[in-house]
Amino acid sequence: MMALNFQAPKHEKLLMGRKKNCTVRLGDVSKQYPESSLVWVTTGAKFEPKKKLFIAYLDKVQVKSMMELTSEDLDHQNPDINTREDLIADFENIYKKRITMEDTVTVIYFSEVL
Repeated sequence: MMALNFQAPKHEKLLMGRKKNCTVRLGDVSKQYPESSLVWVTTGAKFEPKKKLFIAYLDKVQVKSMMELTSEDLDHQNPDINTREDLIADFENIYKKRITMEDTVTVIYFSEVL
C-alpha cells in the first residue's frame, strides 16, 4: 500500500484532529497518487520511522498551478494558511527553493476509511 506522508509536526496535529483532508504537493505527483486509491496516512521525517495514523481514500487528485489554487484548497490543506502567498512562503521554507505562482502543484483530497 502507498503512503501519503506528512513531515511537519503541525500537520500531525491537524490530521489527528481531522482538520486536514487535503494536501498540496509541489510538482505533478498525480501518477504516484491516482484518484480512488487507498493510502496509509503517515507522519515522520525523511529517513526516520513513520507513524501510521489511518487509511485514506483519495477522493480527488488535481494538477494545477499555484495560481489556480482556490480558497477551499488552502482551507482544507491547512486552516492557518489563508493565501497562496502564505503557502508559497511555507513551501519555500520546506523545499529550500524559490516557488512562484506558475509552479505546478498536485492537490490531493482524501477521506479517512473507517
